This record gives sequence, C-alpha cells and structure tokens, in this order.
Amino acid sequence: MANLAKTIIFTSGTSPKETPLDKTTRIVRRINEDEAELRHQKTARLRKARFDSDADTPNS
Repeated sequence: MANLAKTIIFTSGTSPKETPLDKTTRIVRRINEDEAELRHQKTARLRKARFDSDADTPNS
C-alpha cells in the first residue's frame, strides 16, 4: 500500500496568503462597487426630481 503524505490527507482549512495582485483586485472591485452605488443613488435622485418638476408644470 502506498504511503500518502500527511499534507494530502490532513489539509488545514486555512487559505493561502493574499498576494499583492489579489489585494489590488479586491480593493479595485470595492472602489468600483462603491462608485456604482453612488451613481445609482444620484440617478434615482435626479429621476425623482425630474418626475416632480414634470408633475408641477401644467400640460400645454
């Protein structure tokens, strides 16, 4: 019977350390998600303002 290395059988649940590229990717994704959220909030606010201003003007 072949001997298996203990590292194959008893692997720990820890993940490998984060590389600099992984760290950069994580930070850039977070920045992009934050900027997208701000854009969506601004768009919703502007749509509401336009809807309100259109509702206040009488039809010609």
